[in-house]
Formats: sequence, structure tokens, C-alpha cells
Amino acid sequence: MAVREGFRSTSGGLRDCFPLRLYAKAKRLGTWDPAAIDFTRDREDWAALGELERETILSLTSLFAAGEEAVTLDLLPLVLAIARDGRVEEELYLTSFLFEEGKHTELFARFLSEVAGSPPELERYHVPSYRTIFYDELPAAMNRLLTDTSAEALARASVTYNVIVEGVLAETGYESYHESLAANGLMPGLCAALVEIKRDESRHIAYGIYLLSRLVASDAAIWDVIEARMNELFPYALGVVTETFERYEDGVTPFGLEQSAFVDFATSQFTKRYERISKSRGKTLAEIDALAEAETDA
Repeated sequence: MAVREGFRSTSGGLRDCFPLRLYAKAKRLGTWDPAAIDFTRDREDWAALGELERETILSLTSLFAAGEEAVTLDLLPLVLAIARDGRVEEELYLTSFLFEEGKHTELFARFLSEVAGSPPELERYHVPSYRTIFYDELPAAMNRLLTDTSAEALARASVTYNVIVEGVLAETGYESYHESLAANGLMPGLCAALVEIKRDESRHIAYGIYLLSRLVASDAAIWDVIEARMNELFPYALGVVTETFERYEDGVTPFGLEQSAFVDFATSQFTKRYERISKSRGKTLAEIDALAEAETDA
């Protein structure tokens, strides 16, 4: 019995759609090489830092490093689910997605080894809310897709990965991390890499919002699943921020990072994505595609 009836590329060609255009942008903009980042000045800056300053950078970097490794390891079930659904244009984009997550993992591994001197036991910085998201919720939601590719399972996985992990935690962290280092004239190599990583992440988030939006456009009832999952996980996202800042007096780090700024930015990002996805109810796929294109600039 045949298990495949034909191929998109020979029976009409690839469909012009938002994921395929994201793929084109990834090929054009995502070619930076973590191995080419120059950490010479970063090593000099690290040597001149005090103990609390080093601890602060290690704390934040450990969250990024482990987070990028987690999303690299946990993405494959989504790629497989999309492939099994025959959505070749989306799978083409997801090949670049996984490649980029791998590069982010490589970049932070390099920084910790070549700049920070391979400090041990960085998991000590992983606060309880971080562990809930990255040790439990993310792998559970993604691995469910290996046996369940229903719209509900896809929605829960994408909310966890694209909205909470990337759209709230990563985007908030990278924005504040980069701004604080750049404002203090520190770590130019890492700052340059963070610019590239933020650009990559913006495409990842855009895909996730597109995926969730098309799920809602196909079945408005999926919005209830998305809303429930967002509200379930957002307190943990804020908990990562508040628990991480508990060790700093008055919630301010040596580099001027303020807890309130993190919380405000995270809440803003969460609200923006919540409102954007909610508008997908009653939309056609063509309208979802056009709206996604208009709202992404990376």
C-alpha cells in the first residue's frame, strides 16, 4: 500500500506563504558564525570584573546557555509533526530554525569556556520557576507531539516554546542583557552575537505566532487551549525574573539591570502576543498569512 500520493514540488511547486518567506529571510540573515565571534576584548573585560559582576554575568548566561540547549534538543518533535502533516514550506523554515538554535547553543558554550573559564555547576542559578519551564513543561509539551499531533497538542507545544520560552523569557532576557552590557561598554563580542541571536529569535517567534494563528483560524475553539496554556505558564515566566533578582539588593544588579524593567518588558511581550493570536478567530488562512507578513521585520 502506498504511503505517499505525490510531491508538492512536482505537482504545482512550493506555495508562496509566510513560512516560505521566513525561510528566505533565514537564508539571507541567519548566516552568522558563532565560531567567528571575536572574544578578545570580552576576555579582557572579564578579567577586570569584580566577583559580584562575574556572578551576575554567569547567572544570566547560565539561563541563556541552558535555555538554548533545551530548545535545540526539544524542537525535533515539532519538525516531525509538521513534516507528517505534509507542510513542506513550514518544514523548510523549521530546518533553519533548528540550525539557528544549535548556533545559539554553540555561542554560549564558547563564551562560558573561552571567556568565563568553564565555571562548574552553573545549574545552581536555575531557580525553581526556571526548572518548571525548562526541565518539566517544555520537554513534556514537545515530546507529546511524538504520539499526539492534534491541534490541541500543537497549540500547547507552540505556546510553551514560541510564546513563553522565546517570546517572553528569551526576548526579555536578550533585550535587557544586551542593553546593560552595551551601555557599560562591556563584552563587545557577546554584544555582537546577541544582536544576531535576537534577530534569529524574532523569526522563531513570528513562526510560532503564525502557527498558533492558523490553528485558531482553522478551529476557533483552539483559542481556549492557547489562552489557558498562556495563563498557566506566564506566572512561571515572571517567577524566573523575580526569583533570579532576589539575590540583589533592591532588585538592581551591578550593571544597572532592574527587576521592574524585566517584569514590565515581559508583561508587554506577553500581552502583545496574547492580543495578536486572539485576533485570529474568524480569519481566513490568507488573512493570517498577510497579517504575519505585515507584523514581522526580520
